[in-house]
Amino acid sequence: MKTIKYFLLLLLIAISFNCSDDLDDVIENPAHDFVWKGLNLYYYWQGNSPDLADNKFDNQAILNEFYRGFPAPENLFNHLKVDSNTDRYSVIYNDYNVLESVLQGSAKNNGVDYSLFTKNSTSNEVFGVVNYILPNSDASTKNIFRGSIFYAVNGTPLNTTNFRTLLANNSYTLSLANYDNGNITPNGTSVSLTKQDYQENPVYYKNIYTFGSKKIGYLVYNQFLSSFESQLNTAFLEFKNNQVTHLVLDLRYNPGGSVNTAVRLAGMITGQFGNAVFSKQKWNQKIMNYYGSNSDTFVNRFTNVLGNGSGINSLNLTKVYILTTKGSASASELLINGLKPYINVVQIGTTTNGKNVGSITLYDSPTFGKENLNPSHKYAMQPITFKIENAQNFSDYANGLQPQFTFAEDKGNMGIIGDISEPLLAEALNIVNNNLGRHHQNNVIDHELIDNRFNINEAAGKMYLNEVPFVTTNYSVK
Repeated sequence: MKTIKYFLLLLLIAISFNCSDDLDDVIENPAHDFVWKGLNLYYYWQGNSPDLADNKFDNQAILNEFYRGFPAPENLFNHLKVDSNTDRYSVIYNDYNVLESVLQGSAKNNGVDYSLFTKNSTSNEVFGVVNYILPNSDASTKNIFRGSIFYAVNGTPLNTTNFRTLLANNSYTLSLANYDNGNITPNGTSVSLTKQDYQENPVYYKNIYTFGSKKIGYLVYNQFLSSFESQLNTAFLEFKNNQVTHLVLDLRYNPGGSVNTAVRLAGMITGQFGNAVFSKQKWNQKIMNYYGSNSDTFVNRFTNVLGNGSGINSLNLTKVYILTTKGSASASELLINGLKPYINVVQIGTTTNGKNVGSITLYDSPTFGKENLNPSHKYAMQPITFKIENAQNFSDYANGLQPQFTFAEDKGNMGIIGDISEPLLAEALNIVNNNLGRHHQNNVIDHELIDNRFNINEAAGKMYLNEVPFVTTNYSVK
């Protein structure tokens, strides 16, 4: 994406605050001031938040008085956001180093990737299902595996109000259970786990299956991390060198990540579309009005190079098979939606999450980038700043993208990732080989997904742009 022209951003900042000489007053609360002014300029729903209105505060002194009503920057941030049903994703961190690490898949982690479900529609009881275990993690040395069921943490049964607090702890013990046709039965087994600093490689598993003349590449990809694009590209080189004819891309546990990485993955799958439009961003009305809706500033185009300049290994496919669940979100959905105008995307599994908005990281600096940072605090924000659509202007998937072949995971029979008998992979291979699938929901108990491992670390997996529109002058935002 082309960065927004710097001097124009400065002009927008000046206009948005209805500047007067009074704005030269001393800023009493720098972190609060950063929150308000950053959201006033960038927040996607700025026009829907009354206290972010451009004409709300005439000068800095009045802003200072407003800030006194909020004990901490987090309180102000949450006040300025629109309702939680509209904005489920904007977050603020009091240490930008932690935020940066989380966005690149580096965080405290015990190695268990899980999804959380309610037992039934009338209960607030929650249980977890292990999706996979990360290699070389604490969990990889313990008696817990894909398909393990847990119902309590440190002896406290999980419910809809306590699961986030309990699972956020660095160390805890999971109480395990058996799953039988929707019934969760404690089995007396427990596993103690400790989170450690861990850098996750999102290229979790790859394989090639041969069926007659068909060579089917299979890739389990669990986050769109720009720092691991080379590893992703290497996987596609292996597919290319082995003359893979079909690709099954497993995004069922992928909550998203970098927009730029999604564009580059699209180039690995295809490669034949040159500089064509892959996706387009819609920012808040102030910015869109200034630049115009047709500005190339907001366009993401297919590319044949990685962020580091290396060439992309492309398969030039005209069809791709993508596995999804409700855990497939943001950049995963962007990839599906962005590819649909160009190739046949066969979606297999269940409906995706429905996250069609993205964010950027804002720092307290004259440009909201990471240069000349305010030394008085380390706050950074990851607010929603844009909605994204494909080349055909489609972005209306807030309720998720629906599969052509509906097939839900059976909590009692998760299978082994990569094994051709693993139920969802087996379904995909049957569709690839025979063009046949069930075309309907398989007979499993429908539990509502309420959360997953990534959402405990609030910024993890969010769809974001890697580049903030930096400014290279010494201008001080008022």
